[in-house]
Order: sequence, then structure tokens, then C-alpha cells
Amino acid sequence: MSAEKTIPATLIPGDGIGPEIVDSVIEILDAVGAPFKWEKALGGVSALEATGSPLPKETIESIRRTGLALKGPLTTPVGGGFKSINVTLRQEFGLFANVRPTKTIVPGGRFENINLVIFRENLEGYYAALENYIPVGDDPHAIATSAGYTSRAECNRIVRYAFEYAVKNNRKRVTLVHKANILKLLTGLFLEEGRKVAKEYEGRVEVNERIVDACAMQLVTDPWQYDCIVTTNLFGDILSDLTAGLVGGLGLAPGANIGEKAAVFEAVHGSAPDIAGQNKANPTSLLLAANMMLQHVGRQDLATRIDKAIEKVISSGAVRTGDLGGKASTTDLTAALKQAVS
Repeated sequence: MSAEKTIPATLIPGDGIGPEIVDSVIEILDAVGAPFKWEKALGGVSALEATGSPLPKETIESIRRTGLALKGPLTTPVGGGFKSINVTLRQEFGLFANVRPTKTIVPGGRFENINLVIFRENLEGYYAALENYIPVGDDPHAIATSAGYTSRAECNRIVRYAFEYAVKNNRKRVTLVHKANILKLLTGLFLEEGRKVAKEYEGRVEVNERIVDACAMQLVTDPWQYDCIVTTNLFGDILSDLTAGLVGGLGLAPGANIGEKAAVFEAVHGSAPDIAGQNKANPTSLLLAANMMLQHVGRQDLATRIDKAIEKVISSGAVRTGDLGGKASTTDLTAALKQAVS
């Protein structure tokens, strides 16, 4: 591949099983000739041990340079006043859209043919974590309070992103998920702005609305009615893990965090320290995230090849890791996927 076609990108191996699944994914990306030129960077507990910070400034500077990152699972150190690394990255780079596709890969589960996408507002809501204690009597922590907020601008931006995605990817419907019957201002503003944006897409993309608790129930009784769901930060976090459960868990769930100037793609599962270094980890979640990254840079051709390989290898059932009911190692699955893409 000629040098001018390479795309600089930051690579954060992360903690626990992170380095193993990152190595696996890089092997498969190399096998299809992916255009990325990687800058390795540290994050999580491994970064804290090496530099004294779980998110070193060199890592932030690398992402600022490349505008593109792929990261393995990171562990935010407990105690020491460390803020969530994911939240820090989202705020630092204005990664306003969290995109979580959910698609059936393993056949024969409770739910077949699931294919939906959740768009979660990534910067506001209750995850702004404006929290306080109120003392009562001699208990300084008697009452805990948390204030969430939503802005018209960010509600508009996330809903618009969902509709634009629907148009580009031939999706039929966007569902606005809210709790405006109770949180009349906090999520009422989201619903009001969502309806306004939806009007601009009339005739191109259908729109409907669901209260979040009804949506959660319907996702496990009739998930096929949903196509694209767009919602606020807390609801999106909960519903996207729920939908991952429909297709076999977080080992098959990729995520993207998209902003105007940067995009970070990730495996959404944890660092699984209990199986680290044992060649047991399933790299599929991170590989699917790398696929989203290929689509983001306009290489749908390569993403399609990897998608077909994942479907072929995992659907056939011959090579599956322990979390999918098989006995294959990380290297076994990597080898099978590399063979399938070539």
C-alpha cells in the first residue's frame, strides 16, 4: 500500500485482555490491507503504572493529532480521585454521539435476526455527575443529590445524527426514547427537539416515540419493531447493554464515540482480568468496532469482507471462544477469521 493512502490512527491496547484482543484485531486488519498507520498509546491501569496517569497527555495529544482511535478495554483505577477515562475522553474531544449497533451473529439464540442501532447522547444528562451531599443532623452524607441537564443544541445534534445515519444506511425508522411524562423538562426538551428534527426528514425516515420503560419491555418481547433508537445519556447506556444481551452479550457489542473532530472506537466490555494472558478472550467486539472505524473512513469494502468472515466463522460454530459456548482460543479464532477474510 502506498504511503499517501495510509490513515494515521491512535491505538490504545488497554488493560487485562486488551493487548491480546488488540493484537488479534490488528492481524485481521492487516490481512485485509486496512489503511491505518498506528500510533500506540497508553491508557488505563497500565498507563497509571507507567506514567502516573490513567490517561496521559501523550495519549490525548495523539488522538488530537490523528482524530481517530481504536481502544481496548480500559480500567479506571478505583480510588485516588480518578475520573472515568471514557467520560474524560468524551468531554475532551466533544464525542457527542455514542453509536451501538446490535446484530444477531450467533444463530439459535432466543432472538434471531436482530438488527438495530442505538444512538446515545454522550455528554449531558445525569452523566454530567453534578452531585452533592446534604447534611442532616450529625450525618454529613444524609442525602445525596444529582442534577442532570440537557441542552437544546445537544438534543438537536444527537437526533440529527441518528436521522442522517438512517438516511445513509437505508434505515426505515427512528424511535425517540424519553421519559417526558415524568421528567417533563429534562427529557421534554429532548422530545421537543427530536420532533422538530424529525419533521425535516418526513417522507424519508419514519419517526415514532416511546417512553423508556415501555421501550425496555418491548425490546425483550418484540425487539424487531425497532430499527434506530435515539435517546439521552443514561437511558442510552442502559438500553444499549440490554440490546447487547439480545444477541449474546458484550463480547459481540462494538461501540463508537463520534465528535466533530475525533472518533474513538471501542470494545464495550470490560478488561476481564480473570482471563487475561490465558488466550481465552473473544476479540469479536473490538473487531466489530474496527469495522465501524473502516466505515467511518469510507472503507465499506473492507468492512464488508470482515463482516462476512465473522458471520461465516461464528455462524458455522466450528471455531468459537468460551463465552460463545465453544473451546477455541483467541489465536484459533484469529486464524480462522484471517483465513475467512483472505
